[in-house]
Amino acid sequence: MTVTALEVERKYDVSAYLLVPELADLPGVASVPPPVEHLLEAVYFDTADLRLREAGVTLRRRTGGQDAGWHLKTPKGPDRQEVRLESARPPAEVPAELLSRVRSVIRRSGVRPVATVTTRRTVHRLLDDQGRLLVEVADDQVTGAPVRGETVTWREWEAELGAGDAALLDAVHARLLSAGATASGSSSKVGRVLGSGGSRPWWGPTTLTVGSSAAAVAVAHLREQVDELVRRDPQVRQDTEDAVHKMRVATRRLRSALQTFGPFLDRSVTDPLRDELRWLAGVLGDARDAEVMHARLRGLVESEPDVVGPVLARIDAVMTERYRTAHDRSVRTLDGQRYLRLLDRLHALVADPPVTQAAYGRATELLPAVVRRAWKRLDRELDLAVAQPAGGERDLMLHEARKDAKRARYVTEAVAAIFGEDARRTAKAAAQLQEALGEHQDGVVTREALRELADIAHRAGEPTFTYGRLHALEQVFADGPDATWPAAREAAARDGGRAWFS
Repeated sequence: MTVTALEVERKYDVSAYLLVPELADLPGVASVPPPVEHLLEAVYFDTADLRLREAGVTLRRRTGGQDAGWHLKTPKGPDRQEVRLESARPPAEVPAELLSRVRSVIRRSGVRPVATVTTRRTVHRLLDDQGRLLVEVADDQVTGAPVRGETVTWREWEAELGAGDAALLDAVHARLLSAGATASGSSSKVGRVLGSGGSRPWWGPTTLTVGSSAAAVAVAHLREQVDELVRRDPQVRQDTEDAVHKMRVATRRLRSALQTFGPFLDRSVTDPLRDELRWLAGVLGDARDAEVMHARLRGLVESEPDVVGPVLARIDAVMTERYRTAHDRSVRTLDGQRYLRLLDRLHALVADPPVTQAAYGRATELLPAVVRRAWKRLDRELDLAVAQPAGGERDLMLHEARKDAKRARYVTEAVAAIFGEDARRTAKAAAQLQEALGEHQDGVVTREALRELADIAHRAGEPTFTYGRLHALEQVFADGPDATWPAAREAAARDGGRAWFS
């Protein structure tokens, strides 16, 4: 049985002879039954270079206790997400389901046992008046041994939140500290056995200041997007809501950053990566486009007062099948060697960034020109589009302008930590322009989809009147006075606050 839960716990270092304090008198606690003792043995798995530990991920096979089985814990904000495959006799091999959830971390490397931890656990359960577990306090006597290295022993307490609230966990925290415990410096038992690492992903955020170099800004942004790509990978595999969209955005941001920060990076390294990121975004795009189109078409039909034929049912059937086919292809791609090689190269990029000598100048002096180029390119593309009459040629130009608006937005957001509120205001204006141009492009694509749906409906002997009517309405909206992108462009020029980079 698979169980997924958010693990909210706090760990404490304690001396060998410290007593667990009285907890039954804490607010909301009705009873604390006599403690129960368990003997737990866990074998921890990782790559040869301990990538899971460095990413703050724990993968173990536990026997004994009430939750024997395979456990995978991944960071989620200050807490951890835990997936358990419960079994009294868990298989020796790591389940494929768990490996898929960490594929973006381990990439093409296999995992193997790296440590064994034996715990004699005494559990104190804090219950409410209905017998529900509010907080569990575990008193652990621990012996840990890496595959290669010396055995270590220690004692620790853990306080894990159940059905209680944060206030009760805070009260338990205060009581344990007053009894002589100290907050643990290690987030996991295996982290203590193996040594430092695992408290934060190594590609985590970098603090930027007005004195930072252009290299620092560029690398911090690249690391942030690699982090996002890695985090979204397992969510795409599990078909979590909006995961495909967010992973695709991270892919596009990475590719955009490699282009806009090009003067500060070795292009012999970054240009091939841009090509591979374009490929990945295209694969993810098929699923995302089907998802967006389905929602848009449903909205159009539901707003129509007079729908002729089984239009909504036809849309649901066609678009659901397209999404499922595209999503399955995305998952197969994430298991493929080409994608895993790309991840290897992206991690190598942020571990040893190929920055040029020019990148070590101050960001405040070098980056305004980068932002300026992005906005000039956007303005130029929009000028060309405005000069064209309504129709296919202008639609293509507006589609290119939408891509340029994304680049302008992404680079502006990337430097906002340095340039502050002015940059944030400009980025907001770019986002609004991008959204308006996206609305226009969605209308173009929707008209194509409506033609295809009408053809499918016709072959099935269904009425096609509604598809034609919706096509006409989309055409009028895109080319008529209700189009939103001209006003968004004016607002971006007027309210975007471009003086800081001009």
